[in-house]
Amino acid sequence: MSEVNENAQEVNETPEVKNEAVVSNANTSDASFDWDEFEQGEVFGNTGSKQDLEEMYDKTLSTISEKEVIEGEVIALTKREVVINIGFKSDGIISRNEFRYNPELAIGDTVEVYVESQEDKKGQLVLSHKKARALRSWDRVNAALENDEVIKGYIKCRTKGGMIVDVFGIEAFLPGSQIDVKPIRDYDMYVGKTMEFKVVKINPEFKNVVVSHKALIEAELEQQKKDIISKLEKGQVLEGTVKNITSYGVFIDLGGVDGLIHITDLSWGRVTHPEEIVQLDQKLNVVILDFDDEKKRIALGLKQLTAHPWDSLDAELKVSDTVKGKVVVMADYGAFVEIAPGVEGLIHVSEMSWSQHLRSAQDFLKVGDEVDATVLTLDREERKMSLGIKQLKADPWEKIETAYAVGSKHKAKVRNFTNFGVFVEIEEGIDGLIHISDLSWTKKIKHPAEFTAIGEEVEVVVLEIDKENRRLSLGHKQLEENPWDVFETLFTVDSVHEGTIVELFDKGAVIALPYGVEGFATPRHLTKEDSSNAKVDEKLDFKVIEFNKASKRIILSHSRTFEDVKKAAESSEKAEVAKTTKKGVKKLKDNLEKTTLGDISSLQALKDQMEADEKN
Repeated sequence: MSEVNENAQEVNETPEVKNEAVVSNANTSDASFDWDEFEQGEVFGNTGSKQDLEEMYDKTLSTISEKEVIEGEVIALTKREVVINIGFKSDGIISRNEFRYNPELAIGDTVEVYVESQEDKKGQLVLSHKKARALRSWDRVNAALENDEVIKGYIKCRTKGGMIVDVFGIEAFLPGSQIDVKPIRDYDMYVGKTMEFKVVKINPEFKNVVVSHKALIEAELEQQKKDIISKLEKGQVLEGTVKNITSYGVFIDLGGVDGLIHITDLSWGRVTHPEEIVQLDQKLNVVILDFDDEKKRIALGLKQLTAHPWDSLDAELKVSDTVKGKVVVMADYGAFVEIAPGVEGLIHVSEMSWSQHLRSAQDFLKVGDEVDATVLTLDREERKMSLGIKQLKADPWEKIETAYAVGSKHKAKVRNFTNFGVFVEIEEGIDGLIHISDLSWTKKIKHPAEFTAIGEEVEVVVLEIDKENRRLSLGHKQLEENPWDVFETLFTVDSVHEGTIVELFDKGAVIALPYGVEGFATPRHLTKEDSSNAKVDEKLDFKVIEFNKASKRIILSHSRTFEDVKKAAESSEKAEVAKTTKKGVKKLKDNLEKTTLGDISSLQALKDQMEADEKN
């Protein structure tokens, strides 16, 4: 229909000859009009007139071919469609969705289109902008990368780690870190936006394209940073915006360059996390503490804008005064107590109790405790203070001779063991040592753990006081009389007692004797009468061969119990023989005095007989 109108227009604009023909035809009755001649063109006077018209019309049209990319002009825009004139006899209509990457599209813009068909079933020219972009997209993308060109792209949707961007009809990847120089908290706000990008990477093999918006503004920001840093001075106060908060500090945007406020520079007081002091996007004044031109690092401070709390500390405060505070930090060696915002003192663990027993500060205090303390040292210039809480109580060692006199009996709690004894605590601040030799009169204790356990309560006697060094010598066995005074009368040397072998080793054996006392026998004194060796748990008679009261030592022998009997019997027999011999010799002498020389031979025979008897 549009073609007919255009033809009619052309006819109306032809020379006057054609107009006259039309008029004459109009006056001609329908009955006499020769339609066959009209169709053959003879109505115009000659057969060449129609061909001339067609040639003239064709010259006004562009020569286009299907399946090629050409340029067209936007001549009309609606919410849904874009009308493109490519110089053909009809205009093309393209869906506006194909131009969503370019929201600034306007009438008169030149765009590339792909000719899909010169006419569809309705005689309409069919064009596609999307296909035109796709055909030339890789060439344009590569050219953009080579020439460092700024291109436009439409952000279609979010994906893992970033966004999908339509660039020349290609789906490119925009990493989250390349969207902006600032941390992104809401990625969804970028979906549906058209932004400028730079192509930063292309993988031809996998057809992957990576773009960056951040790269566009980094160069500008870099120059801004140089300009800003060149004007910075230490001590300068600037206004900034909280850009990011981390556990170690706060990043502040100073208008193109970032600075860091370390957590220790946020407040004069203790700060657990920066979020206690600042919030994201908060505007605040900061002071320049330091900066590095080369590394573009700027150290900022917030607390420095206020007076130091130590400067406003009570001028009347002095050593020995009592202060109130709150425990803010705990360590093994002590507790930090805040007595005023930003003013802290240290209570060392040694100042928490009069006790000399080694402990951790956590045994006495915890974070959040409200405490009273005494000022021990105060240095206003160094801004240091040491405190103590034990000083609020009387020192128990001041009256130690009265409260814990030598010979007095007390109950104590076992705190610790050593190889040489047991450390006990009679009360808070009063510790003492029970030497291993003072644990028992009778038992041989190798380690205190054999006698008691940590945390148990034991009875003790004060043996010695060393007030200067704060030491007490204590005893446990002294609660009873020394049984060795009695043992001295019972276990006399050569006395025999029944004993049980309780322990056997290379150097001998330990023998349990009556009354709970123990003795010792060497291996050679453990041989039985049948030459066999004694065994553990065997009961035998033992003879005391040595008793030492001072060292509490009893040396025993089983073999001596039968060896001494045998020796006694042999000694008795020898004594009897000697007595008989002595009598014979005397008789002989008596006879010699009475005999004569003639009896010498008989006397000699008698002597020989007596000697023979003696030998037998």
